[in-house]
Parts: sequence; structure tokens; C-alpha cells
Amino acid sequence: MSKPFSRRDFIRMSAMGAGAAVLSIGLMGCNDSSSGPANKKGATTNEPLIGVGFQHGIASGDPLSDRVIIWTKVTPKTTVDKLTVSWEVAEDEGFTKLVTNGETETTADRDFTVKVDAGGLSANATYYYRFHSNGVSSAIGRMRTLPEGSVAMVKLAAISCSNYPAGYFNVLAEIAKQDDLNAVLHLGDYIYEYADGGYASEEAKAMGRVVEPIHELLTLADYRMRYAQYRLDADMQLFHSRLPIIPVWDDHEIANDTWREGAENHQSEEGEFEQRKMAAIQAYFEWLPIRPLVEGNNETIYRSFKFGDLVDLHMLDTRLIGRDQQLDYANYLGADGSFNASAFMADVGDPNRTMMGAEQFEWLKGQLTTSVATWQVLGQQTLMGNMSLPASLITQQISLNDFSELAYIAQLAQQAQVDPSSLTAAQLLFLEANQQRLTADAMQLLQSPKIPYNLDAWDGYAYEREVLLATAKQNNANLVVLSGDTHNAWANDLRLRSGGHVGVEFAVASVSSPGMEVYLGVKPENEPGMVQLVDDLKYTNLTNRGYMMITFTPDTAVSEWLYCSTVKSKQYEMLTDRQHRLMVKVNTNTLISA
Repeated sequence: MSKPFSRRDFIRMSAMGAGAAVLSIGLMGCNDSSSGPANKKGATTNEPLIGVGFQHGIASGDPLSDRVIIWTKVTPKTTVDKLTVSWEVAEDEGFTKLVTNGETETTADRDFTVKVDAGGLSANATYYYRFHSNGVSSAIGRMRTLPEGSVAMVKLAAISCSNYPAGYFNVLAEIAKQDDLNAVLHLGDYIYEYADGGYASEEAKAMGRVVEPIHELLTLADYRMRYAQYRLDADMQLFHSRLPIIPVWDDHEIANDTWREGAENHQSEEGEFEQRKMAAIQAYFEWLPIRPLVEGNNETIYRSFKFGDLVDLHMLDTRLIGRDQQLDYANYLGADGSFNASAFMADVGDPNRTMMGAEQFEWLKGQLTTSVATWQVLGQQTLMGNMSLPASLITQQISLNDFSELAYIAQLAQQAQVDPSSLTAAQLLFLEANQQRLTADAMQLLQSPKIPYNLDAWDGYAYEREVLLATAKQNNANLVVLSGDTHNAWANDLRLRSGGHVGVEFAVASVSSPGMEVYLGVKPENEPGMVQLVDDLKYTNLTNRGYMMITFTPDTAVSEWLYCSTVKSKQYEMLTDRQHRLMVKVNTNTLISA
């Protein structure tokens, strides 16, 4: 294991530039992009370093109206202390119209990564960029700045949960084909921390996607190696070369179900959690094209992006900076299996429980209060909608398939009592053949109380969610929440407990991580039943991997869910029959068909 480092060491390293960006705002004089590497004593040699390359590709991110972060990693094949890397940004792909360029040094202390905050750019413009080192050039990347002033349309994509051993990144290859996106939001779980043979690895060997390192990620070297493996993926490289991303982390960039002081997937024998978290954060900032809210503080990633007068996007951290530990249903079960509902409701509604932390929450309230944009958009990790399901489903006393069938039989039975003539002949035959399944035990399962199915989501922090929604309501915000994490697609109306509509939520399926089709055995035909079970749920896809495209105009916000037929093969097609669109009109805060 690498030598542990303290929080103080981390802050000192952040201030010194670990994962920080070099500022570039204009053209410099001629520079020698083929200069040799530094030797072990720090002197520069004139001999070319054989094997220097940009094998991990390039990337851009955190676009503003006048600047974009550009990123690369240089790979030396011999031992050196530092490398000189230059960059160019131009208006054209042939680099005849240079806008900014420069050079810097990168070292092993930052994993030979390079981040440049390329400024001096024009708003709503497309640019091209590349890097050079030791006579070798990177691929050419394309990026786009944000618009200013009066804006007629903003188009974003959203993704989440890119799990390398679970399948190919076909979803990223599809997004790379889009030419009209302003940016792509990565809503967390860019990598997964598990060892070989861990979560969703059953077919990894057959697909040639066994993780590196093969053990669980604990140290800075471990996290760096896993990022490096992801960034060797051809579809990941193509995706990053074509579009700027706006990322936030979720839990798997550190460990499963991370909270402020620990994680479900961190045990005491694995060392200090704080050291592991800081190592993971450093690797994240080295490998992702992201700038912190405050330079030198890589723990604070909540930040805002303005798309002219149309959209204000607020990227949140609902995972690391402030989150209290998740509640656990096991703590409310008695020895006889009874559930202490009153204790649970008191804890889930505790006003002191937080996902965001007080400082971030005050920042967000300030953003919502002062914004004058038409749409207020939250990019964040976990589901915000109220996703309460019958307790019998959550405790797995009954499968969703069986529950849906029993509920249908019960519905027919009730309808037969009220108005038998309303049933078709086929329905009457079905009821006659199945009515005996409505036993007392079955009815008890159907009538079990509804409770939140995921306490790692906003349902486990209900009081803070209510305050957030009330703040949006008070400021007459047209609120759109974009969420990831669950591996399935959802669309929710967001309402206060008093019943007033506040906004809508569009939640994206995963890039490759399996969803309910694997761990609950659900099928597409179960999806309408799920929508009926959850009060404010308007749409779900429980079986497919894909992404969202969200288009904002002054009148509407439209989400379109798109899905790949498989992630287990490089041969796939887009599932046009599973594509779905919903929208919200300005000043309505309710979902309707698009």
C-alpha cells in the first residue's frame, strides 16, 4: 500500500496544484513542443523519449462562456521526473486560427496528467484542441463554450453509472454522434471501486473487461490505475474527444454508499476512511476535466453554470461534503419481525438530517433566490422523487411480477362486484381461473403500507428535501432535477407534502450497470404496474441501458430517453420502440407527454 497521507497533506497538495488546472488566456510566443524530458535530477535532455504517448486520450469539461478545461495524460515509458507538454486551441480543426496556446510541466506527483483552463474564448462557439510532448501529438478534440444573453435553446445529455466490467460503453459511443449538444452531464459513478469478481463482473472475463487492479480500490495508486483502465476504452475516448462534460461524483468514485465519514463498502481493517476518501478525490481531480468551486479545495465541487438567460444549472454534491449516514430498515425491525414505523418516520423526518450540509444548502438557496433564468436545473446524484412502494415488495416478501398479477386480479374482482358487465369475456375467464390466488395472506401483502424503497436517496432525508422544494416554490422557480444512481430511468412530479407541485425530475438509466431487471427480475411489462404503484411517478424503464437528452426552450423542457439493445456485445442497435419523451411547460411544474 502507498504511504497514507493526512487531510492536511491533501489540502497542501491541492493548493500546490494536485489536479489543478493551468490558466491559458492567450497566444504565447513560439514554443518547442518537441523538447525532451527531464532526467532524474531534473535537468532537460535533448534525446527523444521513445514511447511518450497520449494513449489515454483527451477530454474537455466545465465549459463557461469564455473558457473550457482541457485535459490529457502523457505516458512515459522510461523513468522521468517531469515532462513538458504544450497545447493549442483553435477555431478550426486544421489549427490555422489559433486562439490560445502554451506549455507546462507535468510530473508523477499528478500522474502525468495535464489540465488547462483555456480562456479567452467566445461564447457559444466550437473550438478544437490538442496537446504535444516530445515530438508526439495527441488526438484532436472538439469542445463548445456556453451561450450568453438571450438564448433560444439549450440541449444537454445526461449519463450515470459507467461500470467497466458490467459491459461495453455503447451508450457513450452513441452520445459521441451528437453534434448539437451544449454539454454532457455525468451524474456520478464514473468508475466503480470493486475488485475482480465483485459487483456486475459475471461476464467480465468473456468480454475482456476484467478490472485493474484486480483488488478493491484503497490507495491513490489503485484509483489512478482504475481511471487509466477506463480511459483506455475506445468508446470512452471518442466520447470525451467530441463533447465537454460537466461531472459530479457519486459514491463509487470512493466506495459504495459513501457518506461524510464512511461507506458501506469500507471496513475498519481497510484503514482510515478519510485517507481513502482523500486518495479517491485526488485521483478524480487528476483524471476529470473539472474545476473546483474554490481553487485549492478539491472537496467542494458544487458549482453553477449559466446558459444565458434560459438555464441556470446547479451541480450538487449529495454524497461527500455533508451527507449524514443512511438509515437502515434493519434497525427498526423487532425480534418478532414487527416494524417500528413511528421511530422510522421520526428519524426519516428529522430536521437535523442532511444530504447536502448546511454550507452547500445555503449556497443553493442563494442561487435559487437570485437567479433570473427561465429554468432552474439541479444536476445531482440520487433520486429526489418520493419513491414509496408497498413494504411487502421492499422486504422481498413478494416479487414485483407476482405483486402486479395479484393487484390486477384484485382489481378485476372488485370491478366484477361493482359492475360485472364492464369486464370482457377474456377478463371474466381470467378472473375465474385466478381468483383463488386472492388468499388472506395475498391480500395482506397487497395492502402493506408504502415505505421508501431507497434510503440512500432523498427519501431518506425527507425534511431537507421538503425545505429545498419549498425554497424553489417560494422563488417561483421552474425546477427541473436531473438524477442518476439507480441504473433505471424515471420521471417524477415533485410535490410538497401539502400537495403543491414544485417541479419535475428526469432520472437517467445507467451506461452499463445492471438495473432492476437483474436484481429484482422485472420485465418491461412490469413497468406500467410500477407507475401505478408510485403516486408521483409518470414513467420508468426498468430494463435497458441508455442516456437522456434534455432540451430547454423558453416554453418547455423536454426529456428524451434513448436506449441501446445491449451492453454485452459491441454489436448493438438503438431501441426505437423503447424511446420515450416527456415534457414540462414553463410555469406548470407537471409532466405531460411530449
